[in-house]
Amino acid sequence: MTGLKLNPREGTFLIKLARKATSQYLESSEVINVPKDTPKKFLRKSGVFVTLSKQRQEKAELRGCIGYPAPSTQLVQAVIECAISSATQDYRFPPVMLQELESILFEISVLTPPVLIDISNPQQIPSEIKVGINGLIIERGMHKGLLLPQVPIEHSWDEEEFLCQCCLKAGLAPDAWLMNDTKVFKFSCVIAKENEPGGSVTITDRRAAYA
Repeated sequence: MTGLKLNPREGTFLIKLARKATSQYLESSEVINVPKDTPKKFLRKSGVFVTLSKQRQEKAELRGCIGYPAPSTQLVQAVIECAISSATQDYRFPPVMLQELESILFEISVLTPPVLIDISNPQQIPSEIKVGINGLIIERGMHKGLLLPQVPIEHSWDEEEFLCQCCLKAGLAPDAWLMNDTKVFKFSCVIAKENEPGGSVTITDRRAAYA
């Protein structure tokens, strides 16, 4: 799998951009412009997800997560849009309040293009997936679900459980991935994540996590 690489400086740029976009929107309902000093590599189209987590003592609870699976938008613009949407449009949570931002961690996952797992025997799909490296997209009819590569690690899922949970995310039966008309895509990502709200940023390359 190919995809964008991030160094700590670049990851920090994206995280600060996401935080600034969210703060500005919550304060004035204005969407910031793409910064003039944006690195050229961020003007390329890329899939991306922005995840917000509320820091509570030593644990972080999900507060919002929205993204673009396909490379349809310039990365820098996608980060701005997804950050705002994660804070205000995730139906699972009430909108983030401006004063909450001081306790919220920002995480950005820059995705590789999704690849269809194209094999004749669906029972072999788990062997095509590597927990810790791959995220999943499952599509069947109008149903679609996505889980990022970090999710099965957080829940200690194996490959089959990962597939089942992604089916449930799509609103399907857990074994729907075994049906011939179900499409299973895999992807990977590079993650930039705040270590504390507004603090330093760590880069994790899931593509090489188990190399």
